[in-house]
Amino acid sequence: MTPEQLRAFCLGFNAAVEEFPFTPQTSVFKVMGKVFALSALDAEPLKVNLKCEPELAVRLREEHAAIVPGYHMNKRHWNTVTVSGLPDAPVRELVEDSYDLVVAGLPRAERLRLDRP
Repeated sequence: MTPEQLRAFCLGFNAAVEEFPFTPQTSVFKVMGKVFALSALDAEPLKVNLKCEPELAVRLREEHAAIVPGYHMNKRHWNTVTVSGLPDAPVRELVEDSYDLVVAGLPRAERLRLDRP
């Protein structure tokens, strides 16, 4: 997956936006003001921080060298994924899971506006 593909995929979710609150190089993807992905899209190798269920996060780290505890994030809930270390399909799945976790934490009224009860 290229940086452009990662960016387009993240922005393809309902109400997803890209912001740069930290540096101009760090893309922060949010839904309804909540972060679901962070990436320095120009970095080599390309990495992305994604939210994850704590138990699954530990299992993924054990199974994949490309997945480590989230850099500068709560290590229990976030993973850093080296995109080139996995096929595109699992990366897309992890991004979607992160988005879904964040949406699940939103108030019901906001979830309904996103068509994701």
